[in-house]
Amino acid sequence: MTVSLEQLQRCHVAVDLGAARTRVYVKGLGLVVDEPSVAAVNIRTGSLIAVGVLAEQMTGRTPEYIRVVRPVSGGSVVDIEMAQRMLRHLLGDKLRRQLRRKPRLRAAACIPHEADPLAQRATVETLVGLGARRVELVDTLIAAAAGCGLPVEQPTATMIMACGAATTQIAVLSLGSIVTAVRIPVGGNAIDEAVIQYLRQHHALLLPSQSVRPLQLALHGNGLQLTGPALTEIHGRDVATGLARSVQVDTAAVRQAIHTPLTAVLDGVGKVLRECPPDLVADLADRGIMMVGGSALLPGLDQMLRDATGMPVLIAERPDVCSVLGLGAMLDGKIQPMVLNPLAG
Repeated sequence: MTVSLEQLQRCHVAVDLGAARTRVYVKGLGLVVDEPSVAAVNIRTGSLIAVGVLAEQMTGRTPEYIRVVRPVSGGSVVDIEMAQRMLRHLLGDKLRRQLRRKPRLRAAACIPHEADPLAQRATVETLVGLGARRVELVDTLIAAAAGCGLPVEQPTATMIMACGAATTQIAVLSLGSIVTAVRIPVGGNAIDEAVIQYLRQHHALLLPSQSVRPLQLALHGNGLQLTGPALTEIHGRDVATGLARSVQVDTAAVRQAIHTPLTAVLDGVGKVLRECPPDLVADLADRGIMMVGGSALLPGLDQMLRDATGMPVLIAERPDVCSVLGLGAMLDGKIQPMVLNPLAG
């Protein structure tokens, strides 16, 4: 961990700006914001119409003068001004007034593993625009490991997989630092896109944007698992005629479409294990892989990893908020560094 725990304990607020959701943890208050990273803007006047859940519901349903934007992409801020406006509205006037009373407001933020300097700077500038005098950056993987109760500061191997909307990050941690890690540009969005393309190519069907999530795609909770109905009825729009149409889709074929982008994730797990020291791999054989992130809830993904690696695979208790809760635990002083007693001379 590049930032010391002592520095993080001086911070007042922790922010996780994700491609899918934005979460804010305030010291002493807990998790105060957990909303989609979406804003709706009137392009004629430049005014902000809605943020969070309401803005997400507007996706694909707006007139031409309203634009729905996502200021965060791939875990990095791509529109600093819009990200600041979105955060201000999500926090609300009352909470912002409380934060402004801090004489030197310090903030901590999650950043993806190996985020480039421009992405780091964009995150810092977003929080500085909200009044933060100093911003500490913490790797998402370390924050997530702390958030799901893994002993990150101990000399034992911990393997974590953060399954986000835009990327999947896999790492082996020991002594509070990353030993080896990989970041793969495949996440929940890529899985959604695979399902969309399958239905378009094989059934000439366009899905409403709100119906894309595989978990809600009438797979009836079976996801990647082999059990369940063989056929599923899906409603959408015919590509040729534009009329509403329902089709009976082979569940196994949809399952296969979901498997395709996940092969890159399995390759990433293999790469991390190959680059990991043998002593740490021996620890992992018992401890296994901890899955965090919203896409970790895709049914059957954990079993797919077990079959591919032969290792135990666990899903965190609250996988979608592990990163911000881990940062919050560091702010509250719940994560203690390992104390080394100097050898007697």
